[in-house]
This record gives sequence, structure tokens and C-alpha cells, in this order.
Amino acid sequence: MIDRIGQYDHRIALPPRPLRWLYLDLNSYFASVEQQLDPLLRGKPVLVAPVDSDTTVAIAASVEAKRFGIGTGTPVWQAKRLCRDLIVTPARHEKYVEFHDAILAEIWRHIPVTKVCSIDEVACRLLDNENSPEAATRIARAVKAGIRANVGDCLTSSVGIAPNRLLAKLASDLQKPDGLVVFTSNSLPQALFDLRLRDIAGIGAKMERRLAQEGINDIRQLCDRRPRDAGAAWGGTNGDRLWYLLHGVDLPEKATQSRTIGHSHVLAPGKRGTEPARLTARRLALKAASRLRRKSYSARLLVLHAKFEDDKSHWRTAVKLPATQDSFVILQALDSVFPRLVTAAQSRGSGFQLRMIGITLAEIEPVDAEQVSLFGLLDPNDPLAREARGLALSKAMDRINEKFGRHAVSVGPLGGGRVDRVGTKIAFGRIPEPAEFYE
Repeated sequence: MIDRIGQYDHRIALPPRPLRWLYLDLNSYFASVEQQLDPLLRGKPVLVAPVDSDTTVAIAASVEAKRFGIGTGTPVWQAKRLCRDLIVTPARHEKYVEFHDAILAEIWRHIPVTKVCSIDEVACRLLDNENSPEAATRIARAVKAGIRANVGDCLTSSVGIAPNRLLAKLASDLQKPDGLVVFTSNSLPQALFDLRLRDIAGIGAKMERRLAQEGINDIRQLCDRRPRDAGAAWGGTNGDRLWYLLHGVDLPEKATQSRTIGHSHVLAPGKRGTEPARLTARRLALKAASRLRRKSYSARLLVLHAKFEDDKSHWRTAVKLPATQDSFVILQALDSVFPRLVTAAQSRGSGFQLRMIGITLAEIEPVDAEQVSLFGLLDPNDPLAREARGLALSKAMDRINEKFGRHAVSVGPLGGGRVDRVGTKIAFGRIPEPAEFYE
């Protein structure tokens, strides 16, 4: 039905929309862990950085630092100008994973964890005896209090409760730090109308422009369309999905699959020349190859990417691989493309000064079956036999490093101090496995 001003009448039949999701977001997580570990940092503006350098950027900022306009991605040099008393501390990713595990254990004492969304975000599904506003709020407060009492009193969290996970995450972002927001079905979608389109996960600058071209400039205008018209404005398959989510319908999750495995590293100021960068890239390639084997994947593409000190844009190049999980094949491919990075640096006229270097293994697919033994009787110089030996040796290195620690055995020299230390870091949405801290 269309009303007199041409907008869609939303008296459309929707399924029941009880509260189904509790979404918990740890506030300023990395910085809060640092404050928990060091009492001298508590109540002070703290910035967590990947390396001790003014040319790098913040990966986290404490609540106190955020009051000065400092946040994730703020250059360290700029943050120091914004706050004279700023304390910069290097990241300790192993500690963040330890606290993450302790936080999960505490949440499980109150409600099962349905999905770990990132190192500092968790989603829990509410059962029928837990989904009244009073019961759900009571659980949320117990979880928040339990984390502070049993894991660390610096670890505050913001919780959102809603009929679906998208809205629960959105609610968790509305009151920080230490907030609690509930979206009930009878408040939707009107409760969202004061928010920006960009506040919704999945809407970035490009999608915002696309919607604007279709006459949609805010959430109200999106919800005022018929579902299929809103979907057409969104584009792609299942374009009407967002309309139903904003109205509180709990749709089934879309299946996802890993498409890449990779690591990047911000180089220390004294390790930004050609040889340290090359050796660091080799270490990153070995770490990625080890993860590839642990997940039983093979890769068909290697991507080398980097950022120069004087440029914010990414430089990248790629080379095709045979379907492989062999460290030696991957290193050989890296050696073949690294000269391209050297040439690119020379063409800039400012010398070879990298700020970041990374390796990504792409076009990955599951390894269906182990076939190494089929090539055991081939001539030792046959390419298949060499690959079989390389893969067997790669797996043996994995086992040795897991047992005896990082760098117990490696491929080639570690550089005599020239290589930058490559530790395991927490990527957005991915928590390192324990084995990665020993690679």
C-alpha cells in the first residue's frame, strides 16, 4: 500500500521479533589490557603502537586518550601533539589473546558464546527464557560485572541487545564506554532514524554514494522504501536483506569462507632498507605458509605489498603459484617478485625506505587428500619429487618450531640482526592461534 505522499505503508506482516542477540564490545581493549597490566598507566592517556616510532600509527587508544581526539589510525607524531602527557606503549599481542581467553571463560559462566566476532567483540544468542528485556539486561549486567571482577577492573564493555546480530552490534556502539542499549521490536526501525547510514556495518563511502544516487540519504528514507525497492537501491543479490534486518528480522547468517592468508609488518625505523625488508618478507612468507598447512589449504597466488615512508598508498605485485603449501615454493616465488619492489623504490628517487611490508597467499582452496607418498619413488631431481621433499621438510619445520619455539629452525639465514623482529599480531576479525606465537 502506498500512502498519499508516495511512501510505502509499513504495515507489512513481519514475523515475531523477540530479543535474540546480546553483543559485547570491550572498550579500548588493547589499551585497557595495558592499563590492567601496569597500574601506573591507569587513568592516563595511553596509545598502543606496533613499534616504537613516531612514523607509525596507533592501533589502540585508551578512553583517556580518545578524549583528545586520538584513535585507531592516528599517527603517533600527531597524537603526541594532541596530548602532551600521552604514554606510548608497544603492543603485546600474546597478552591480548590471554585476556581474550579469560574473558570468554567468564562470559561462558553466564551465557554460551555463539560467535567470537573479533578479539574484543562477542555475540551470544538469547534463549526463550532469557529474551525478555528484564532477563536480557540482567544477563548483560552480570557479564559486565563478572569481567571486571574476575578478569580485570580496567576491562569495561559496552553491550547491545536486539532481535538480530546487526542491530545488537549497532546498539553496542551507541554508549561508550561501559554502556548498555536495548532495541526492542516495537521501537524499530524508528530508534535508528537519528543514526547515520555509515553507522551501519557494511555501508561505506562507496555504498553511501550509491544510495544517495537512488534518493536514499538516511536510514529513514531506506526504511520508507518497499523491501524490494530498498534492495534494488542497494544492488546485488539479496539486496533487500538490510531492510528486513533494520526492522528486526533475524535472518540466517550467510556462509563465509577464508579467501586469503597473510601477514604484514610495520618495520622499525632502523630496519627499513632493502635487505632487512627482504628478510622480513621471507619471515612473513614462512609464517603464512605455516598457517596454510595448519588449515589444510593450498594457495595459487602470492601477493607482495608494501607502503613507503613518504606515501600513504599501497604498492603491490603478485605472482601465480602452482597449487602449493610448500614453504620452499612460496619463498622461490617471493624471490622472483622482490626485485619489482626494489625497482619501484628506485624509481621514486627517495631511496629504499619502506614503512610496511606484507605477504598474502590468495586463491586458497582446501587440500583434499595427502599425496606425497605417490612421488616417493621418482627420480630425486624430478620436480614432483622435489616438491614432495619440500613439503615434507616444511611440515617437519612446523613441528620443531611448535615444540622448541620460534626460530628453532628456519629457511636460510635470519640476517645476523638485519631482519626486523616479526611477531604475531592480531588482525581485524582474526585471533591468532596459539601455534602462531611460536612460528
